[in-house]
Amino acid sequence: MKVNMGKMDRIVRLILGFVGLLAVILGDLGNPWQLIILVLSVVFIATSSISFCPLYTLFGLRTNKKD
Repeated sequence: MKVNMGKMDRIVRLILGFVGLLAVILGDLGNPWQLIILVLSVVFIATSSISFCPLYTLFGLRTNKKD
């Protein structure tokens, strides 16, 4: 598994992930929206922590500098 996420991409995903988690914990968004936001937040945090996005490989994208 090669790294395909740049530093700025990781930072943005972490921020969005934690904001999403905070919205689920503090907000009253309704059941379906809470679940969707929770899943997206966990995916954003997980992909940013391992610096790898599976969707980027499907579309041939990279946000990090080439080796």
